[in-house]
Amino acid sequence: MNSLQPAALAKYIDHTLLAPDASRAQIRTLCEEAREHGFYSVCVNSGQVPYAASCLTDHRVVICAVVGFPLGAGLSDTKAFEAQQAIAAGAGEIDMVLNIGWLKDGLLDAVREDIALVQQACGAVPLKVILETCLLDDKQKVQACEICRDLGVAFVKTSTGFSRSGATVEDVALMRRTVGTGVGVKASGGVRDYPTALKMIEAGATRLGSSSGIAIVGGEMTAASGY
Repeated sequence: MNSLQPAALAKYIDHTLLAPDASRAQIRTLCEEAREHGFYSVCVNSGQVPYAASCLTDHRVVICAVVGFPLGAGLSDTKAFEAQQAIAAGAGEIDMVLNIGWLKDGLLDAVREDIALVQQACGAVPLKVILETCLLDDKQKVQACEICRDLGVAFVKTSTGFSRSGATVEDVALMRRTVGTGVGVKASGGVRDYPTALKMIEAGATRLGSSSGIAIVGGEMTAASGY
């Protein structure tokens, strides 16, 4: 494929700030940067959605809220309620963490029900499902992607950015092969510069989660520290 120029990557980027100590000033800056650079969305913790919505009243930047973040190990009903509340507060997309322990134990019906309950709570709002690929083997990654594909979720997503490591080209390619063309693939965690972002897109990613969106669209060639 022809290489996309750095500025063209803006439409792929969920401009992300998920630090537990994020201030309102930082959230406002995040929203201003998303408007300025044309990022697809801002991605924040659910408690930050109301304030982000107040910062984005006159612009078409989507607000993405994470649910069950970053562990995915909470009750399914709690995840569904968090999704409902985030949507009511202004979220236009939901990124949930699946129950990683259940997946590793082979409790695939429970994993399916966990995702389906949140999906039901989302209604027409797109749901992305975070696998946390660094904690899974390839068989488990495929199983999770197959469940998500069969449920018809909007995206599968590699990582929270809060575990051992983040997205890899190999995982993105595996996820794309498994879900086919009908489900999006979001690469997140460690996508911090233009070359890395481009490799993820070339491997099949249709969305990028990054706190380094400005560096990416600026064409920076060397990753900064942190997710």
